[in-house]
Amino acid sequence: MSADLLAAAGDQLPEDVGKSGPLGLLLTVLLLIAVAFLVRSMSRHLKRIPSSFEPDDQVEEIPDDASELFERRPGEDLLDTLRKAPRALEPPRGADDDRPVRPARD
Repeated sequence: MSADLLAAAGDQLPEDVGKSGPLGLLLTVLLLIAVAFLVRSMSRHLKRIPSSFEPDDQVEEIPDDASELFERRPGEDLLDTLRKAPRALEPPRGADDDRPVRPARD
């Protein structure tokens, strides 16, 4: 009986069910062409990227004579004043200190 039902169900289906048609082939070919163009475009973009993002080797300035070794460079005055400036840390507070007491942070 079950074999008769399967045979009857198989007779009712059209022949082209489960088979791809020309529209499926066209869609597949169009997608493959689009992927080929995308791969080509991406390879062009990747060729433009430098192999390394590290900065180029900087050429060291070699002084002509020994007097240039002791010349002041820009910014050295500022560095010297910062080195000589008092520290930002406060000394411990004493009992006779008139400064206001800051609340402790948690």
